[in-house]
Amino acid sequence: MSLTPVFKYINAEEMAAIIKQNPAGVGKEWAVVDVRDDDFAGGNIVGALNYPSDTFMAKIDELVKRMEGVPKVVFHCALSQVRGPKAARRYAEARQLILKDTAPAQEVLVLREGFTGFQSRYRNDQTLVEKFNKYYHD
Repeated sequence: MSLTPVFKYINAEEMAAIIKQNPAGVGKEWAVVDVRDDDFAGGNIVGALNYPSDTFMAKIDELVKRMEGVPKVVFHCALSQVRGPKAARRYAEARQLILKDTAPAQEVLVLREGFTGFQSRYRNDQTLVEKFNKYYHD
């Protein structure tokens, strides 16, 4: 059994840089998978795909196929303490089972401090955060 971590952490500044350097790359060069449930309603990182944690496992095969050729896939929840890292691990494991040796190289990442940390820095930047509603965050 391998003890190699299946994902790495990135911080809000690194995530912002990925988006700013390649805004048209969403879904091609990078993707954000937001596993928040009802709390997704208060805004999200630009281009984020919502795969709620309560139904994540039922849609994991679809997600693996959808993300197959994307070099960087970033997972997060509200704080990225439980739901985000758990989804990233399950995704990486499912990806290995489904794609096996045919899987193109991919970085699986988890956003430190989740959307809460990201929006606290970038909520007013519409190139980074969309549909923001302060009602959910203040």
